[in-house]
Amino acid sequence: MINNLEQISKLLKFEDENEFYFIQVIQRKKEVADLGRNNRVIKIYYVYSLDKLEKYKEEIIDLCELFNARAYIHLNRRNSKVISFEMMELLATNIKNSHFNQLHNLYNSVCGQHHSDKDKTWIIDIDDKNRDYIEEISDTLFPIQPAGEKIISIIETKNGFHLITKPFNSQKFGEIYPEISLHKNNPTILYIS
Repeated sequence: MINNLEQISKLLKFEDENEFYFIQVIQRKKEVADLGRNNRVIKIYYVYSLDKLEKYKEEIIDLCELFNARAYIHLNRRNSKVISFEMMELLATNIKNSHFNQLHNLYNSVCGQHHSDKDKTWIIDIDDKNRDYIEEISDTLFPIQPAGEKIISIIETKNGFHLITKPFNSQKFGEIYPEISLHKNNPTILYIS
């Protein structure tokens, strides 16, 4: 069991009534062999305040435990106004192309893809539990443009850590660590049963 709820709640900022954090509780084929597909979304949450997250915490944990699922959170805030415009554009495209059976998933699909956060965060996905390796990466990141501390938080995952960072020169990082995945709009682990 990995519970990052408390740690992640300290990273969240609520500055605009239209901004929210997108949380998904997902079953994965890796944990549920007879799932029949790669993953299944159990429930989605749109979190507009810390009070709402507090309200959802117990339910998120219960769902993860019940379904052997994981809860993921996108740390780049979504904006309901931006999401609505993007959804309308995608709706028109789907109708034009006669893709009517996909319409019920549009809002969530757009939430997963689009963010409008001016305080962007990236994720360096480390599949290693060695803290010295994280220190090495942190030291390597420091001089990469823009110079300075990049790591905002270290989130535990099943096989290692997600380093939550400020944006930096990703090309330079890729030259130094070609084996490490860098995600610019992916979720991190909120809870694993």
